[in-house]
Amino acid sequence: MIRLLLCFALFACCSPLTAADKPNVVLIVIDDLGQRDLGCYGSSFYKTPNIDRMAKEGLRFTDFYAACPVCSPTRVSILTGKYPQRANITDWIPGRPDRPDQRLKRPQIRNELPLEEVTIAKALKEYGYATASIGKWHLGGAGFEPTKFGFDVNIAGDQTGTPRSYFAPFENKTGKMPGLEKAEPGEYLTDRLAFEAEKFIEANKEKPFFLYMPHYGVHTPLQAKKETIAKYNVKPAHGRQSNPVYAAMVESVDDAVGRVLKKLDDLKLSENTLVIFTSDNGGLATLEGMEFAPTINSPLREGKGYLYEGGIRVPLIVKWPGKVKPGVTDQVACSVDFFETILEASGGRKPTVPATDGVSLMPIFEGKKLPERALYWHYPHYANQGSRPGGAVRAGDFKLIEFYEDGRRELFNVKADISESRNLAVEKPELVKELATKLDAWRKDVGAKMPTPNPDYKPNPPNKDGTITLPARTALVSGVMLRYEPLPHKNTLGFWVNKDDYATFDFTVTTAGTYTVEVLQGCGAKSGGAEVELAVGDEKVTFTVKDTGGFQAFEAREIGTLKFEKPGRFTLTVKAKTKPGVAVMDLRQIVLKPTK
Repeated sequence: MIRLLLCFALFACCSPLTAADKPNVVLIVIDDLGQRDLGCYGSSFYKTPNIDRMAKEGLRFTDFYAACPVCSPTRVSILTGKYPQRANITDWIPGRPDRPDQRLKRPQIRNELPLEEVTIAKALKEYGYATASIGKWHLGGAGFEPTKFGFDVNIAGDQTGTPRSYFAPFENKTGKMPGLEKAEPGEYLTDRLAFEAEKFIEANKEKPFFLYMPHYGVHTPLQAKKETIAKYNVKPAHGRQSNPVYAAMVESVDDAVGRVLKKLDDLKLSENTLVIFTSDNGGLATLEGMEFAPTINSPLREGKGYLYEGGIRVPLIVKWPGKVKPGVTDQVACSVDFFETILEASGGRKPTVPATDGVSLMPIFEGKKLPERALYWHYPHYANQGSRPGGAVRAGDFKLIEFYEDGRRELFNVKADISESRNLAVEKPELVKELATKLDAWRKDVGAKMPTPNPDYKPNPPNKDGTITLPARTALVSGVMLRYEPLPHKNTLGFWVNKDDYATFDFTVTTAGTYTVEVLQGCGAKSGGAEVELAVGDEKVTFTVKDTGGFQAFEAREIGTLKFEKPGRFTLTVKAKTKPGVAVMDLRQIVLKPTK
Protein backbone atom coordinates (compact mmCIF):
# COMPACT_ATOMS: atom_id res chain seq x y z
CA MET A 1 0.00 0.00 0.00
CA ILE A 2 2.86 2.39 0.84
CA ARG A 3 4.51 1.65 -2.54
CA LEU A 4 1.20 2.30 -4.30
CA LEU A 5 0.75 5.64 -2.56
CA LEU A 6 4.33 6.67 -3.40
CA CYS A 7 3.84 5.80 -7.07
CA PHE A 8 0.59 7.76 -7.16
CA ALA A 9 2.27 10.80 -5.57
CA LEU A 10 5.15 10.60 -8.04
CA PHE A 11 2.73 10.39 -10.96
CA ALA A 12 0.79 13.38 -9.66
CA CYS A 13 3.97 15.49 -9.37
CA CYS A 14 5.23 14.64 -12.83
CA SER A 15 1.98 14.70 -14.77
CA PRO A 16 1.24 17.79 -16.88
CA LEU A 17 -1.27 20.35 -15.77
CA THR A 18 -4.86 19.47 -16.51
CA ALA A 19 -7.09 21.93 -18.38
CA ALA A 20 -8.64 22.98 -15.09
CA ASP A 21 -5.20 23.64 -13.56
CA LYS A 22 -3.73 25.63 -16.42
CA PRO A 23 -3.86 29.37 -15.74
CA ASN A 24 -5.52 31.80 -18.06
CA VAL A 25 -3.22 34.50 -19.39
CA VAL A 26 -4.22 38.08 -20.21
CA LEU A 27 -1.48 40.19 -21.80
CA ILE A 28 -2.41 43.88 -22.16
CA VAL A 29 -0.13 46.11 -24.25
CA ILE A 30 -0.87 49.84 -24.43
CA ASP A 31 0.44 51.71 -27.47
CA ASP A 32 2.87 54.58 -26.75
CA LEU A 33 2.07 54.72 -23.04
CA GLY A 34 4.94 56.24 -21.07
CA GLN A 35 5.98 54.65 -17.80
CA ARG A 36 5.35 57.93 -16.01
CA ASP A 37 1.82 58.25 -17.45
CA LEU A 38 0.40 56.17 -14.58
CA GLY A 39 -0.43 57.21 -11.06
CA CYS A 40 1.42 54.20 -9.65
CA TYR A 41 4.56 55.43 -11.45
CA GLY A 42 4.26 58.98 -10.18
CA SER A 43 1.82 60.87 -12.40
CA SER A 44 -0.45 63.30 -10.59
CA PHE A 45 -2.22 64.49 -13.76
CA TYR A 46 -3.45 61.31 -15.42
CA LYS A 47 -6.17 59.33 -13.69
CA THR A 48 -5.52 55.57 -13.68
CA PRO A 49 -7.32 54.07 -10.63
CA ASN A 50 -7.80 50.60 -12.11
CA ILE A 51 -4.19 50.17 -13.19
CA ASP A 52 -3.02 51.67 -9.88
CA ARG A 53 -5.14 49.13 -8.00
CA MET A 54 -3.67 46.34 -10.12
CA ALA A 55 -0.20 47.60 -9.16
CA LYS A 56 -1.14 47.61 -5.48
CA GLU A 57 -2.48 44.06 -5.66
CA GLY A 58 0.31 42.81 -7.92
CA LEU A 59 3.99 43.32 -8.67
CA ARG A 60 5.25 46.54 -10.24
CA PHE A 61 8.60 46.64 -12.09
CA THR A 62 10.63 49.86 -11.98
CA ASP A 63 13.30 48.76 -14.49
CA PHE A 64 11.38 47.05 -17.26
CA TYR A 65 12.24 47.66 -20.90
CA ALA A 66 10.66 47.40 -24.33
CA ALA A 67 12.93 45.76 -26.90
CA CYS A 68 12.69 48.80 -29.17
CA PRO A 69 11.76 52.49 -28.87
CA VAL A 70 9.02 52.04 -31.51
CA CYS A 71 6.13 49.64 -31.88
CA SER A 72 6.42 46.77 -34.39
CA PRO A 73 9.80 45.42 -33.20
CA THR A 74 8.65 45.35 -29.59
CA ARG A 75 5.55 43.43 -30.64
CA VAL A 76 7.80 40.88 -32.33
CA SER A 77 9.72 40.46 -29.08
CA ILE A 78 6.53 40.09 -27.04
CA LEU A 79 5.04 37.41 -29.28
CA THR A 80 8.19 35.40 -30.09
CA GLY A 81 10.44 35.93 -27.07
CA LYS A 82 13.23 36.87 -29.47
CA TYR A 83 15.05 40.07 -30.17
CA PRO A 84 13.32 41.57 -33.23
CA GLN A 85 16.62 41.80 -35.10
CA ARG A 86 16.42 38.04 -35.64
CA ALA A 87 13.27 38.59 -37.73
CA ASN A 88 14.79 41.69 -39.39
CA ILE A 89 12.01 43.90 -38.08
CA THR A 90 13.85 46.82 -36.52
CA ASP A 91 11.45 49.71 -37.22
CA TRP A 92 7.73 50.30 -37.29
CA ILE A 93 6.29 48.64 -40.37
CA PRO A 94 6.90 49.71 -43.13
CA GLY A 95 9.19 52.36 -41.62
CA ARG A 96 10.16 55.84 -42.72
CA PRO A 97 11.65 56.09 -46.24
CA ASP A 98 15.17 57.45 -46.58
CA ARG A 99 15.56 61.21 -47.02
CA PRO A 100 18.33 63.41 -48.44
CA ASP A 101 19.04 64.94 -45.01
CA GLN A 102 20.15 61.56 -43.61
CA ARG A 103 23.85 60.78 -43.40
CA LEU A 104 23.03 57.07 -43.50
CA LYS A 105 20.62 54.86 -45.40
CA ARG A 106 18.48 52.53 -43.35
CA PRO A 107 18.79 48.76 -43.80
CA GLN A 108 15.73 47.26 -45.44
CA ILE A 109 13.34 45.56 -43.03
CA ARG A 110 10.73 42.84 -43.34
CA ASN A 111 7.18 44.13 -43.56
CA GLU A 112 5.62 41.15 -41.82
CA LEU A 113 6.36 38.64 -39.10
CA PRO A 114 7.78 35.49 -40.77
CA LEU A 115 5.19 32.71 -40.89
CA GLU A 116 7.69 30.21 -39.51
CA GLU A 117 7.95 32.08 -36.20
CA VAL A 118 6.44 30.27 -33.22
CA THR A 119 4.42 32.83 -31.28
CA ILE A 120 3.28 32.39 -27.72
CA ALA A 121 -0.27 31.94 -29.07
CA LYS A 122 0.87 29.11 -31.34
CA ALA A 123 2.69 27.45 -28.44
CA LEU A 124 -0.27 27.76 -26.09
CA LYS A 125 -2.65 26.21 -28.64
CA GLU A 126 -0.61 23.01 -28.24
CA TYR A 127 -1.41 23.23 -24.54
CA GLY A 128 -5.15 23.35 -25.25
CA TYR A 129 -5.62 27.10 -24.92
CA ALA A 130 -8.23 29.20 -26.67
CA THR A 131 -6.45 32.26 -28.08
CA ALA A 132 -7.48 35.73 -29.16
CA SER A 133 -5.79 38.89 -30.40
CA ILE A 134 -8.02 41.87 -29.75
CA GLY A 135 -6.52 45.17 -30.88
CA LYS A 136 -3.52 46.35 -32.85
CA TRP A 137 -1.44 43.84 -34.84
CA HIS A 138 0.91 45.86 -37.12
CA LEU A 139 2.96 42.79 -38.08
CA GLY A 140 1.65 42.18 -41.58
CA GLY A 141 -1.50 42.28 -43.67
CA ALA A 142 -3.31 39.65 -45.72
CA GLY A 143 -1.65 36.28 -45.25
CA PHE A 144 0.16 37.47 -42.13
CA GLU A 145 -2.77 38.28 -39.84
CA PRO A 146 -3.00 37.01 -36.24
CA THR A 147 -4.93 33.88 -37.25
CA LYS A 148 -1.82 32.72 -39.15
CA PHE A 149 0.17 32.82 -35.91
CA GLY A 150 -1.92 30.73 -33.54
CA PHE A 151 -4.81 33.05 -32.69
CA ASP A 152 -8.31 31.61 -32.96
CA VAL A 153 -9.85 35.07 -32.92
CA ASN A 154 -8.67 38.36 -34.43
CA ILE A 155 -10.55 41.54 -33.68
CA ALA A 156 -9.29 44.85 -35.11
CA GLY A 157 -5.81 43.62 -36.04
CA ASP A 158 -4.32 44.28 -39.48
CA GLN A 159 -1.24 45.83 -41.07
CA THR A 160 -1.98 49.35 -39.87
CA GLY A 161 -0.10 51.04 -37.06
CA THR A 162 -2.80 53.58 -36.22
CA PRO A 163 -6.55 53.03 -35.93
CA ARG A 164 -8.57 53.66 -39.04
CA SER A 165 -10.82 55.61 -36.68
CA TYR A 166 -11.18 55.94 -32.91
CA PHE A 167 -14.92 56.41 -33.36
CA ALA A 168 -17.39 54.20 -35.22
CA PRO A 169 -17.65 53.46 -38.01
CA PHE A 170 -14.20 51.93 -37.62
CA GLU A 171 -13.03 52.48 -41.16
CA ASN A 172 -11.37 54.90 -43.54
CA LYS A 173 -10.84 55.06 -47.29
CA THR A 174 -8.35 52.19 -47.15
CA GLY A 175 -10.71 49.73 -45.46
CA LYS A 176 -12.46 48.54 -42.33
CA MET A 177 -11.05 47.19 -39.09
CA PRO A 178 -11.63 43.40 -39.07
CA GLY A 179 -14.31 42.22 -36.70
CA LEU A 180 -15.63 45.73 -36.12
CA GLU A 181 -17.70 46.09 -39.26
CA LYS A 182 -20.85 46.49 -37.16
CA ALA A 183 -20.77 49.20 -34.53
CA GLU A 184 -23.07 51.67 -32.88
CA PRO A 185 -22.63 55.21 -34.26
CA GLY A 186 -20.07 57.13 -32.22
CA GLU A 187 -18.83 54.05 -30.35
CA TYR A 188 -15.30 54.60 -28.99
CA LEU A 189 -12.67 52.09 -30.09
CA THR A 190 -11.09 51.55 -26.67
CA ASP A 191 -14.51 50.79 -25.18
CA ARG A 192 -15.37 48.41 -28.01
CA LEU A 193 -12.14 46.45 -27.59
CA ALA A 194 -12.91 46.09 -23.89
CA PHE A 195 -16.34 44.71 -24.80
CA GLU A 196 -14.80 42.22 -27.23
CA ALA A 197 -12.37 41.10 -24.51
CA GLU A 198 -15.22 40.60 -22.05
CA LYS A 199 -17.09 38.55 -24.66
CA PHE A 200 -14.07 36.33 -25.33
CA ILE A 201 -13.49 35.70 -21.61
CA GLU A 202 -17.16 34.83 -21.10
CA ALA A 203 -17.14 32.41 -24.04
CA ASN A 204 -14.03 30.60 -22.81
CA LYS A 205 -14.52 30.62 -19.04
CA GLU A 206 -14.63 26.81 -18.86
CA LYS A 207 -11.23 26.26 -20.50
CA PRO A 208 -7.80 27.89 -20.39
CA PHE A 209 -7.47 30.96 -22.60
CA PHE A 210 -4.80 33.38 -23.76
CA LEU A 211 -6.05 36.91 -24.39
CA TYR A 212 -3.56 39.19 -26.14
CA MET A 213 -4.98 42.71 -25.92
CA PRO A 214 -2.79 45.29 -27.66
CA HIS A 215 -4.83 48.49 -27.47
CA TYR A 216 -4.57 51.17 -30.17
CA GLY A 217 -4.77 53.83 -27.45
CA VAL A 218 -2.93 55.99 -26.61
CA HIS A 219 -1.33 56.29 -30.05
CA THR A 220 -1.96 59.35 -32.20
CA PRO A 221 -4.17 60.74 -33.63
CA LEU A 222 -5.22 62.15 -30.28
CA GLN A 223 -8.97 61.55 -30.13
CA ALA A 224 -11.07 60.98 -27.03
CA LYS A 225 -14.61 61.19 -25.77
CA LYS A 226 -15.70 64.79 -25.25
CA GLU A 227 -17.13 64.16 -21.80
CA THR A 228 -13.84 62.65 -20.66
CA ILE A 229 -11.76 65.46 -22.11
CA ALA A 230 -13.92 67.92 -20.19
CA LYS A 231 -12.70 66.44 -16.90
CA TYR A 232 -9.22 67.81 -17.61
CA ASN A 233 -9.95 71.51 -17.69
CA VAL A 234 -6.37 72.73 -18.05
CA LYS A 235 -4.43 74.65 -20.63
CA PRO A 236 -1.72 72.44 -22.11
CA ALA A 237 1.87 73.61 -21.70
CA HIS A 238 5.20 72.35 -22.97
CA GLY A 239 7.37 70.53 -20.48
CA ARG A 240 4.70 69.03 -18.23
CA GLN A 241 1.90 66.49 -18.37
CA SER A 242 -1.01 68.71 -19.32
CA ASN A 243 -2.63 67.53 -22.56
CA PRO A 244 -6.37 67.06 -21.86
CA VAL A 245 -7.06 64.89 -24.90
CA TYR A 246 -4.19 62.54 -24.14
CA ALA A 247 -5.29 62.42 -20.50
CA ALA A 248 -8.77 61.38 -21.62
CA MET A 249 -7.28 58.63 -23.78
CA VAL A 250 -5.24 57.37 -20.82
CA GLU A 251 -8.38 57.35 -18.69
CA SER A 252 -10.29 55.36 -21.33
CA VAL A 253 -7.50 52.79 -21.47
CA ASP A 254 -7.64 52.56 -17.67
CA ASP A 255 -11.39 52.01 -17.84
CA ALA A 256 -10.86 49.22 -20.36
CA VAL A 257 -8.31 47.51 -18.11
CA GLY A 258 -10.75 47.82 -15.22
CA ARG A 259 -13.49 46.13 -17.24
CA VAL A 260 -11.30 43.13 -18.04
CA LEU A 261 -10.22 42.76 -14.40
CA LYS A 262 -13.84 43.03 -13.25
CA LYS A 263 -14.97 40.38 -15.74
CA LEU A 264 -12.34 38.02 -14.35
CA ASP A 265 -13.57 38.75 -10.82
CA ASP A 266 -17.24 38.33 -11.74
CA LEU A 267 -16.55 34.92 -13.32
CA LYS A 268 -14.32 33.92 -10.38
CA LEU A 269 -11.36 33.49 -12.73
CA SER A 270 -8.95 35.96 -11.11
CA GLU A 271 -7.29 33.39 -8.85
CA ASN A 272 -6.28 31.34 -11.88
CA THR A 273 -5.37 34.15 -14.29
CA LEU A 274 -1.97 35.69 -14.90
CA VAL A 275 -2.54 39.30 -15.96
CA ILE A 276 0.34 41.24 -17.50
CA PHE A 277 0.14 44.97 -18.24
CA THR A 278 2.81 46.84 -20.23
CA SER A 279 3.52 49.24 -23.11
CA ASP A 280 5.37 48.85 -26.42
CA ASN A 281 7.64 51.89 -26.01
CA GLY A 282 7.96 55.15 -24.13
CA GLY A 283 5.49 58.01 -24.32
CA LEU A 284 5.50 60.34 -27.33
CA ALA A 285 7.13 63.50 -26.02
CA THR A 286 7.78 65.35 -29.31
CA LEU A 287 5.36 67.30 -31.47
CA GLU A 288 5.07 65.36 -34.75
CA GLY A 289 2.92 68.07 -36.30
CA MET A 290 0.89 68.78 -33.16
CA GLU A 291 0.78 72.00 -31.20
CA PHE A 292 1.53 70.19 -27.94
CA ALA A 293 3.24 66.87 -27.33
CA PRO A 294 1.00 64.15 -25.89
CA THR A 295 3.10 63.66 -22.77
CA ILE A 296 6.48 64.06 -21.09
CA ASN A 297 8.42 61.24 -19.44
CA SER A 298 10.41 63.14 -16.82
CA PRO A 299 12.54 62.24 -14.97
CA LEU A 300 13.25 59.79 -17.79
CA ARG A 301 15.10 61.39 -20.70
CA GLU A 302 13.35 61.97 -24.04
CA GLY A 303 10.64 59.55 -25.24
CA LYS A 304 9.37 57.37 -28.05
CA GLY A 305 11.94 56.83 -30.82
CA TYR A 306 14.96 57.39 -28.55
CA LEU A 307 17.30 54.88 -26.91
CA TYR A 308 17.33 57.00 -23.77
CA GLU A 309 15.26 55.74 -20.84
CA GLY A 310 12.15 57.71 -21.82
CA GLY A 311 11.99 55.77 -25.08
CA ILE A 312 12.52 52.22 -23.82
CA ARG A 313 11.78 52.03 -20.07
CA VAL A 314 8.09 51.14 -19.83
CA PRO A 315 5.58 50.02 -17.21
CA LEU A 316 5.19 46.40 -16.23
CA ILE A 317 2.58 45.30 -13.72
CA VAL A 318 1.86 41.63 -13.08
CA LYS A 319 -1.05 40.22 -11.09
CA TRP A 320 -1.74 36.59 -10.22
CA PRO A 321 -3.22 36.11 -6.73
CA GLY A 322 -1.31 33.55 -4.72
CA LYS A 323 1.40 33.16 -7.38
CA VAL A 324 2.79 36.69 -7.75
CA LYS A 325 4.03 38.27 -4.57
CA PRO A 326 2.70 41.86 -4.41
CA GLY A 327 5.17 44.72 -4.15
CA VAL A 328 7.76 46.58 -6.21
CA THR A 329 10.90 45.16 -7.80
CA ASP A 330 13.90 46.90 -9.35
CA GLN A 331 15.11 43.77 -11.12
CA VAL A 332 15.86 44.42 -14.77
CA ALA A 333 13.69 42.67 -17.37
CA CYS A 334 12.57 43.06 -20.98
CA SER A 335 9.68 42.33 -23.32
CA VAL A 336 11.60 39.32 -24.71
CA ASP A 337 10.88 37.67 -21.34
CA PHE A 338 7.09 37.36 -21.70
CA PHE A 339 7.28 34.20 -23.85
CA GLU A 340 9.33 32.18 -21.35
CA THR A 341 7.34 33.53 -18.41
CA ILE A 342 3.99 32.53 -19.89
CA LEU A 343 5.33 29.15 -21.01
CA GLU A 344 6.54 28.29 -17.51
CA ALA A 345 3.30 29.51 -15.97
CA SER A 346 1.37 27.30 -18.39
CA GLY A 347 3.24 24.07 -17.75
CA GLY A 348 6.67 24.23 -19.37
CA ARG A 349 8.23 23.89 -22.81
CA LYS A 350 7.24 21.26 -25.33
CA PRO A 351 9.82 19.93 -27.84
CA THR A 352 8.11 21.80 -30.69
CA VAL A 353 8.68 25.19 -29.02
CA PRO A 354 12.07 26.73 -29.91
CA ALA A 355 14.46 28.48 -27.56
CA THR A 356 14.19 32.25 -27.19
CA ASP A 357 16.31 35.19 -26.05
CA GLY A 358 14.28 35.78 -22.91
CA VAL A 359 14.12 34.27 -19.45
CA SER A 360 11.18 33.38 -17.25
CA LEU A 361 10.28 36.03 -14.70
CA MET A 362 8.51 33.50 -12.49
CA PRO A 363 11.35 33.53 -9.91
CA ILE A 364 10.88 37.32 -9.55
CA PHE A 365 7.17 36.73 -8.98
CA GLU A 366 8.15 34.57 -6.02
CA GLY A 367 10.53 37.14 -4.58
CA LYS A 368 13.73 35.53 -5.86
CA LYS A 369 16.67 37.14 -7.67
CA LEU A 370 17.45 36.38 -11.29
CA PRO A 371 21.09 36.05 -12.40
CA GLU A 372 22.38 39.32 -13.84
CA ARG A 373 22.42 39.60 -17.63
CA ALA A 374 22.78 42.27 -20.28
CA LEU A 375 19.93 43.67 -22.38
CA TYR A 376 20.47 45.00 -25.90
CA TRP A 377 18.92 47.36 -28.45
CA HIS A 378 19.64 48.04 -32.11
CA TYR A 379 17.71 50.81 -33.85
CA PRO A 380 19.46 51.58 -37.18
CA HIS A 381 16.88 54.14 -38.26
CA TYR A 382 16.07 57.84 -38.21
CA ALA A 383 12.89 58.09 -36.16
CA ASN A 384 9.97 60.41 -36.82
CA GLN A 385 10.64 61.76 -33.34
CA GLY A 386 14.10 63.03 -34.34
CA SER A 387 16.46 60.37 -33.04
CA ARG A 388 19.34 58.91 -35.03
CA PRO A 389 20.56 55.38 -35.73
CA GLY A 390 22.17 53.69 -32.76
CA GLY A 391 22.44 50.77 -30.41
CA ALA A 392 22.51 50.31 -26.66
CA VAL A 393 23.32 47.82 -23.95
CA ARG A 394 22.43 47.76 -20.28
CA ALA A 395 24.55 45.59 -17.98
CA GLY A 396 24.05 45.96 -14.25
CA ASP A 397 23.59 49.61 -13.38
CA PHE A 398 25.32 50.91 -16.52
CA LYS A 399 24.00 51.62 -19.98
CA LEU A 400 26.03 52.38 -23.09
CA ILE A 401 24.55 54.11 -26.13
CA GLU A 402 26.45 54.02 -29.43
CA PHE A 403 25.56 56.35 -32.30
CA TYR A 404 26.08 54.88 -35.75
CA GLU A 405 26.63 58.14 -37.66
CA ASP A 406 29.96 58.92 -36.02
CA GLY A 407 30.63 56.10 -33.53
CA ARG A 408 30.22 58.40 -30.51
CA ARG A 409 29.41 56.64 -27.25
CA GLU A 410 27.69 57.73 -24.07
CA LEU A 411 27.79 55.88 -20.75
CA PHE A 412 25.31 56.36 -17.92
CA ASN A 413 24.73 54.85 -14.51
CA VAL A 414 20.96 54.56 -14.92
CA LYS A 415 20.48 53.38 -11.36
CA ALA A 416 22.07 56.50 -9.84
CA ASP A 417 21.26 58.84 -12.75
CA ILE A 418 17.83 57.88 -14.08
CA SER A 419 17.70 61.09 -16.17
CA GLU A 420 20.93 60.19 -18.01
CA SER A 421 22.31 63.66 -17.37
CA ARG A 422 25.94 62.73 -16.69
CA ASN A 423 27.92 61.01 -19.43
CA LEU A 424 30.63 58.87 -17.80
CA ALA A 425 32.34 57.77 -21.02
CA VAL A 426 35.55 59.73 -20.39
CA GLU A 427 35.70 58.69 -16.73
CA LYS A 428 35.25 54.97 -17.40
CA PRO A 429 36.93 54.16 -20.74
CA GLU A 430 37.49 50.47 -19.88
CA LEU A 431 33.80 49.97 -19.13
CA VAL A 432 32.90 51.72 -22.38
CA LYS A 433 35.20 49.33 -24.25
CA GLU A 434 33.78 46.29 -22.46
CA LEU A 435 30.15 47.20 -23.13
CA ALA A 436 30.87 48.19 -26.73
CA THR A 437 32.45 44.78 -27.29
CA LYS A 438 29.37 43.09 -25.80
CA LEU A 439 27.07 45.13 -28.02
CA ASP A 440 29.06 44.33 -31.13
CA ALA A 441 29.11 40.59 -30.34
CA TRP A 442 25.36 40.62 -29.75
CA ARG A 443 24.71 42.40 -33.06
CA LYS A 444 26.61 39.65 -34.85
CA ASP A 445 24.73 36.94 -32.95
CA VAL A 446 21.26 38.25 -33.85
CA GLY A 447 22.19 39.18 -37.42
CA ALA A 448 21.58 42.88 -36.91
CA LYS A 449 21.78 44.85 -40.15
CA MET A 450 23.66 48.16 -40.08
CA PRO A 451 22.89 51.41 -41.92
CA THR A 452 25.16 52.41 -44.81
CA PRO A 453 26.41 55.77 -46.13
CA ASN A 454 23.76 57.69 -48.03
CA PRO A 455 25.04 58.61 -51.52
CA ASP A 456 22.20 61.15 -51.89
CA TYR A 457 23.02 63.00 -48.67
CA LYS A 458 22.18 66.69 -49.10
CA PRO A 459 22.15 68.37 -45.69
CA ASN A 460 20.43 71.66 -44.89
CA PRO A 461 19.90 72.93 -48.44
CA PRO A 462 18.97 76.60 -49.04
CA ASN A 463 15.34 77.60 -49.33
CA LYS A 464 13.95 79.52 -52.29
CA ASP A 465 15.48 82.87 -51.32
CA GLY A 466 18.90 81.29 -50.76
CA THR A 467 18.77 81.39 -46.94
CA ILE A 468 20.35 78.38 -45.26
CA THR A 469 18.96 77.37 -41.86
CA LEU A 470 20.93 75.05 -39.58
CA PRO A 471 18.53 73.79 -36.85
CA ALA A 472 20.03 72.43 -33.65
CA ARG A 473 18.55 68.99 -34.38
CA THR A 474 20.87 68.63 -37.42
CA ALA A 475 24.09 69.11 -35.46
CA LEU A 476 26.54 66.40 -34.52
CA VAL A 477 27.89 66.93 -31.02
CA SER A 478 31.37 66.00 -29.81
CA GLY A 479 32.55 65.78 -26.25
CA VAL A 480 30.95 64.72 -23.00
CA MET A 481 27.89 66.77 -22.03
CA LEU A 482 26.74 68.90 -24.97
CA ARG A 483 23.57 67.45 -26.46
CA TYR A 484 20.56 68.20 -28.58
CA GLU A 485 17.42 68.41 -26.44
CA PRO A 486 14.43 67.56 -28.66
CA LEU A 487 11.50 68.19 -26.35
CA PRO A 488 9.35 71.11 -27.54
CA HIS A 489 10.09 73.32 -24.54
CA LYS A 490 13.80 72.85 -25.30
CA ASN A 491 14.56 72.21 -29.01
CA THR A 492 18.13 73.32 -28.55
CA LEU A 493 21.77 72.42 -28.21
CA GLY A 494 22.13 72.54 -24.44
CA PHE A 495 24.02 71.17 -21.44
CA TRP A 496 27.09 73.01 -22.77
CA VAL A 497 28.83 72.84 -19.41
CA ASN A 498 32.19 71.64 -20.74
CA LYS A 499 34.09 74.26 -22.70
CA ASP A 500 35.80 71.70 -24.93
CA ASP A 501 32.57 70.15 -26.18
CA TYR A 502 31.58 71.38 -29.64
CA ALA A 503 29.05 70.94 -32.45
CA THR A 504 29.25 70.61 -36.23
CA PHE A 505 26.62 71.30 -38.88
CA ASP A 506 26.68 69.99 -42.44
CA PHE A 507 24.98 72.21 -45.02
CA THR A 508 24.67 72.77 -48.75
CA VAL A 509 25.57 75.95 -50.66
CA THR A 510 24.19 76.24 -54.19
CA THR A 511 25.20 79.85 -54.83
CA ALA A 512 28.68 81.14 -54.03
CA GLY A 513 28.99 84.45 -52.22
CA THR A 514 29.02 86.14 -48.84
CA TYR A 515 26.48 85.20 -46.19
CA THR A 516 25.47 87.03 -43.03
CA VAL A 517 25.58 84.74 -39.99
CA GLU A 518 22.73 84.91 -37.47
CA VAL A 519 22.63 82.84 -34.28
CA LEU A 520 19.57 82.16 -32.15
CA GLN A 521 21.08 81.88 -28.68
CA GLY A 522 19.96 81.93 -25.08
CA CYS A 523 21.97 82.30 -21.91
CA GLY A 524 21.11 82.32 -18.23
CA ALA A 525 21.72 85.18 -15.85
CA LYS A 526 25.39 85.68 -14.97
CA SER A 527 26.49 83.05 -17.49
CA GLY A 528 27.05 85.33 -20.47
CA GLY A 529 30.40 86.38 -21.84
CA ALA A 530 31.64 83.17 -23.44
CA GLU A 531 33.69 83.67 -26.59
CA VAL A 532 32.44 81.37 -29.35
CA GLU A 533 33.97 80.71 -32.76
CA LEU A 534 32.11 79.57 -35.87
CA ALA A 535 34.39 78.19 -38.57
CA VAL A 536 33.99 76.80 -42.08
CA GLY A 537 37.47 75.85 -43.24
CA ASP A 538 39.61 78.98 -42.98
CA GLU A 539 36.56 81.24 -42.79
CA LYS A 540 35.81 82.18 -39.18
CA VAL A 541 33.58 84.48 -37.19
CA THR A 542 33.68 85.03 -33.43
CA PHE A 543 31.07 86.45 -31.09
CA THR A 544 30.46 86.97 -27.39
CA VAL A 545 27.48 85.14 -25.91
CA LYS A 546 24.85 87.52 -24.57
CA ASP A 547 23.09 87.04 -21.23
CA THR A 548 19.42 86.85 -22.31
CA GLY A 549 18.02 86.25 -18.84
CA GLY A 550 17.53 82.52 -19.36
CA PHE A 551 18.95 79.65 -21.40
CA GLN A 552 15.55 79.21 -23.06
CA ALA A 553 15.13 82.96 -23.65
CA PHE A 554 16.39 82.96 -27.23
CA GLU A 555 17.53 86.06 -29.08
CA ALA A 556 18.49 86.30 -32.74
CA ARG A 557 21.84 88.08 -33.30
CA GLU A 558 23.80 88.84 -36.43
CA ILE A 559 27.46 88.14 -35.64
CA GLY A 560 29.38 88.57 -38.92
CA THR A 561 29.78 87.07 -42.38
CA LEU A 562 31.18 83.95 -44.03
CA LYS A 563 32.28 83.75 -47.65
CA PHE A 564 31.95 80.75 -49.97
CA GLU A 565 33.98 80.81 -53.17
CA LYS A 566 32.03 77.98 -54.82
CA PRO A 567 28.93 75.83 -54.29
CA GLY A 568 29.19 72.52 -52.46
CA ARG A 569 28.72 70.73 -49.17
CA PHE A 570 30.35 72.37 -46.15
CA THR A 571 30.73 71.77 -42.43
CA LEU A 572 30.41 74.55 -39.86
CA THR A 573 32.05 74.00 -36.47
CA VAL A 574 30.90 75.82 -33.32
CA LYS A 575 33.47 75.91 -30.51
CA ALA A 576 33.71 77.81 -27.25
CA LYS A 577 37.01 79.58 -26.63
CA THR A 578 36.05 80.60 -23.08
CA LYS A 579 33.31 79.67 -20.58
CA PRO A 580 33.00 82.15 -17.71
CA GLY A 581 29.58 80.90 -16.50
CA VAL A 582 27.99 77.54 -15.71
CA ALA A 583 27.35 76.87 -19.39
CA VAL A 584 28.39 78.37 -22.72
CA MET A 585 24.86 78.95 -24.06
CA ASP A 586 21.86 77.23 -25.56
CA LEU A 587 21.84 77.34 -29.36
CA ARG A 588 18.60 76.75 -31.26
CA GLN A 589 19.73 77.49 -34.80
CA ILE A 590 22.17 79.27 -37.10
CA VAL A 591 20.98 81.07 -40.23
CA LEU A 592 23.14 81.99 -43.21
CA LYS A 593 21.61 84.81 -45.28
CA PRO A 594 23.03 85.72 -48.70
CA THR A 595 24.07 89.37 -48.88
CA LYS A 596 22.83 91.45 -51.76
